[in-house]
Amino acid sequence: MAGKDKLFIFDTTLRDGEQSPGASMTREEKVRIAKALEKMRVDIIEAGFPAASPGDFESVRAVARAVQDSTVCGLARAKDVDIDRAGEALKEANSARIHTFLATSPIHMQYKLKMSPDEVLTQAVAAVKRARQWTDNVEFSPEDAGRSELDFLCRVIETVIDAGARTINIPDTVGYNIPQQFGELMKNLIERVPNSDKAVFSVHCHNDLGVAVANSLAAVLNGARQVECTINGLGERAGNAALEEIVMAVRTRQDVFPCDTTLDTTHIVPCSRLVSSITGFPVQPNKAIVGVNAFAHESGIHQDGVLKHRDTYEIMRAQDVGWSENRIVLGKHSGRNAFRTRLKDLGIEFTAEEELNEAFARFKELADKKHEIFDEDLQALVSEATMAMDSEQLKLVSMRVCSETGETPVANVTLSVDGAERSGRAEGSGPVDAAFKAIETIVPSGTQLLLYSVNNITSGTDAQGEVTVRLERGGRIVNGQGADTDIVIASAKAYLNALNRLVMPDRRAHPQRGDV
Repeated sequence: MAGKDKLFIFDTTLRDGEQSPGASMTREEKVRIAKALEKMRVDIIEAGFPAASPGDFESVRAVARAVQDSTVCGLARAKDVDIDRAGEALKEANSARIHTFLATSPIHMQYKLKMSPDEVLTQAVAAVKRARQWTDNVEFSPEDAGRSELDFLCRVIETVIDAGARTINIPDTVGYNIPQQFGELMKNLIERVPNSDKAVFSVHCHNDLGVAVANSLAAVLNGARQVECTINGLGERAGNAALEEIVMAVRTRQDVFPCDTTLDTTHIVPCSRLVSSITGFPVQPNKAIVGVNAFAHESGIHQDGVLKHRDTYEIMRAQDVGWSENRIVLGKHSGRNAFRTRLKDLGIEFTAEEELNEAFARFKELADKKHEIFDEDLQALVSEATMAMDSEQLKLVSMRVCSETGETPVANVTLSVDGAERSGRAEGSGPVDAAFKAIETIVPSGTQLLLYSVNNITSGTDAQGEVTVRLERGGRIVNGQGADTDIVIASAKAYLNALNRLVMPDRRAHPQRGDV
């Protein structure tokens, strides 16, 4: 990076990413992801929105305690109660930031805030000053900046910088902008705001038109030195700019970008898998950087070229982002220490011996079914073990499913419901349908099934199937996930996991989302 500016990476997977319907995470899951981001050397981790719920407050506080090397950030509306809640949640952070926001576009001011521009300006300044009582590291976002009037936006930014904001984030809140326009906006703001040299300008783009990464890179080329992004592009609606794409675009095209990040990119793929496993949002095979086909070559011409000289068809090395050719790591004869060590290499550490014991027991069960245990298998079983420790009021005890040609499939299921065993039986159009209906005879949930998907975790006929189930009840949407070498059992596990999430008291309900 000699002679280059530093590009700060602000990861908001735990906050904006969690706002994807069904992507809510437990406190322990947030800490696991935060530790993985810290290991990747992410500069700022936005851990959540402390005022949203008691559960989110506790999650931000837990991340603040667990993370030492990255700055931990909490989001707050431009209200004293939100800002103070964020300050309290971040009190134990080694390095803390409060990120406060207020809308500045005409449509938001008129219809959402019902405030005049002068009132918005006054409240923005008050919010920054309030946040400065907790920390010198304050970020301000003019929400919907991409549709705001330039003169007013310049006025707001100049004033909040004077009030003490040291990072100014320009969000394309609704994904409305296109790259050339957005780059020009960033350039104009930096040139026109008299005190712009006293703050780092940042960008936060949504992907509604599929150009979040392009908009972010355009902003970087025009002076932004922080990018807000998420692992796998996770986020509400169409998602956010993908961290892995931003980082590798800048790293790969150093001939174009006058800056670079300090991330350890070899942790990108493991972190991507961790987030996918915890949230239940699979990564599409052709996803840039982290998709399983990202470095695959089927065309004979491409294969020949890569074998002769890698640079003919590959602009990055797969190893540089965490792909490894030798992914078989453990088997049925592996011991507890080898298991613990490999998980530590993957960024997974246990805070209690009980957690390790639960995960190791599941590993041994899997090793009896599956000869070769891959990193992806380990990620899935640890997620499953963690969910079991956290939330299993409903637990699968046994299941028998009969499916044969010309006959209606039938399932017999026994569950542990708060420690008491109960059984049910049902027919269905297929074995999975029968299993779900049998579960419903035991615990009628009143839910609607929105999504059922199956992905193989690794290759081979003995691979675990990873099932994602999305349920909705009363406007609340949750994802459930289960993995097993038997797809029907994996499906039942996923369904029960989703039901458990619906009854967990500390889950976030998003009473007020931070739509930055």
